[in-house]
Amino acid sequence: MLWQRIGFSSNFFKEKAVVVVKRFLGMMLLAFMLCPLMALAASDPNDREGSKDPPLFNRMPGYFIYSYAETEFDRFEFQIGPNKKQIVEGHRYSLVYKPNDGIKKPSGLQIVRNYTNAVKAIGGQEIYNFESGTCATLKVAKNGAETWAYLEASPGGIEYVLEIIEKQAMQQDVVADAASLAQSIRDTGKAAVYGIYFDSGKAVIKPESEPTLKEIVKLLKADPKLKLYVVGHTDNVGTYDYNMKLSKDRADAVVKELVGKYGIAASRLLSCGAGPIAPAASNLTEEGRARNRRVELVAQ
Repeated sequence: MLWQRIGFSSNFFKEKAVVVVKRFLGMMLLAFMLCPLMALAASDPNDREGSKDPPLFNRMPGYFIYSYAETEFDRFEFQIGPNKKQIVEGHRYSLVYKPNDGIKKPSGLQIVRNYTNAVKAIGGQEIYNFESGTCATLKVAKNGAETWAYLEASPGGIEYVLEIIEKQAMQQDVVADAASLAQSIRDTGKAAVYGIYFDSGKAVIKPESEPTLKEIVKLLKADPKLKLYVVGHTDNVGTYDYNMKLSKDRADAVVKELVGKYGIAASRLLSCGAGPIAPAASNLTEEGRARNRRVELVAQ
């Protein structure tokens, strides 16, 4: 045989085969043993039932989720400067992490630095770092999406809090129907409409406005003699001139959509901009400002 001609014995190949098999079995056993450890790396037996780490972030080693809440749509007020805050709305995660017994707890500063460095490593930024160094506002903007995070770590690593908002507009599930709009116009001469959406400072109608626009079309088709002023309104954030122009531009966009996309006669609609001068609520709260950002249909 060939192996005999070149001076190898059969025992040589047997020994090599045994070594190969042992190595293969050893790797398989190692992989099997590592699987549970890999699974535990993203969770902990002490985690609150039903909880999980939020997208983009894992946790500090040795910590478990003590408190957890996830809300489809909510808001959080992020500190973005010494005396400046910004409200961000969207999908919200609220978590409190605590250390397991026996671990060497990091400092609060160490926890915050870990998260800050992780965010910067994926192209995010630190928006604000509090003077103590144990609180920070972080932001990641990627692929057209924004994720905001507020992190606060207690001294000695006793616990840390993480608030995350995946920024998004609320999906409007309830819109005023044509009958309600018609009734309001009969009773008061006007109807406020809140289901038409624009990006902040913009006058381009967003796709999620379609259900509301269709109800306005139904209103107009049900009463062919009805003519409307389409009036844009804003809150009082920004200058007077800016808001007057923005409100008129948005009203123009609504009229253009109703005429161009839905075939309503242009002679039945006239756009106007009232800016901040006819508020429906106080501008001192975010809720009030949201009510003031609206379109009104006013009978001509």
